[in-house]
Amino acid sequence: MAKAICVLSGSTEVKGELIFTQEGDSPTKVQGEVRGLTQGDHGFHIHQFGDVSNGCASAGSHFNPQEKKHGGPTDTERHAGDLGNIVANEDGTAKVDITDAQIPLSGPNSIIGRCLVVHAGKDDLGKGGDDESLKTGNAGARVACGIIGITK
Repeated sequence: MAKAICVLSGSTEVKGELIFTQEGDSPTKVQGEVRGLTQGDHGFHIHQFGDVSNGCASAGSHFNPQEKKHGGPTDTERHAGDLGNIVANEDGTAKVDITDAQIPLSGPNSIIGRCLVVHAGKDDLGKGGDDESLKTGNAGARVACGIIGITK
């Protein structure tokens, strides 16, 4: 079993910890929580670079090795890093429990060393009807991020 961790932080109160696990070639599970969010939906994406030298801004675009348009996690046309939305409750906490086949922990499209980013707003899953929707899902500012790294 491969295992990775991502500790999220941002310029706001948003913090979190996520554990990634993958058995063999099976889909990767992402579990944990994000705290300090506003209530509601927040875009949740793997970004191209594991670079936080300029905060979350230096993480680059969504991880997209197949050069597809932005979409939702169950769409055929989507970036590999498009994980949809997480939902924060009235206390600002989002419990995360996602399984996704496009975010492996090994191989040429591994997400190890890339950034996980939480956005201020809801990801429209590429259905917003404009060019930005097809690139980012109109999810807004990056409120927290963290580099995905191998763990025991």
